[in-house]
Amino acid sequence: EWESSFEPILVNDFVGIRAFFHQQITEVKHEIVITPKMSFGTGHHATTYMMIGQMESMAFNNKTVLDFGTGTAVLSILAEKMGASGIDAIDHDEWSIENAVENAAANNCNKIKLIKAETIAGNKVYDIILANINLNVILENLAAIKAGSKNGTCILLSGFIKADEMMMIHALAENKIFPLKIIQKGEWICILAHMN
Repeated sequence: EWESSFEPILVNDFVGIRAFFHQQITEVKHEIVITPKMSFGTGHHATTYMMIGQMESMAFNNKTVLDFGTGTAVLSILAEKMGASGIDAIDHDEWSIENAVENAAANNCNKIKLIKAETIAGNKVYDIILANINLNVILENLAAIKAGSKNGTCILLSGFIKADEMMMIHALAENKIFPLKIIQKGEWICILAHMN
């Protein structure tokens, strides 16, 4: 029932997200086809919508990307469509990984490496880090996010509410990560930051 009521999502004229049973969306730069299971990250949620919106202004061409808490892999798929050279997509949930594999295949993606894990391995450095999870998981992994960053790494975070903004900003500052832009949709916020 949930699958059949899934409606296509448009993020400006930048991205259209639809199920395979919907008509093609032609009026956007990037179309993403997903199998609408209950995985978080179909674009309906404010945090995913904001992450996609912020990605529009970022340069992914030939960049290495970490997508922490990939869910449906929608952000990883978009990163590849935007020219990323390689994407490590991490999720702890077996079901999400299975759905992400399906979705990556449906979008002809071959640069996404799906990794089932609770945390970031910490042995690689990325140009861009995406993390759309929740406050506690992000706070617990900030040291690993820092370890996976270099000077100039772009870090895009969401999955927490306006009330947690100052806590997040302080925690980021302790890790030498500084906000460039903060946007809000409903009670949810999204922070674009960079490693200094």
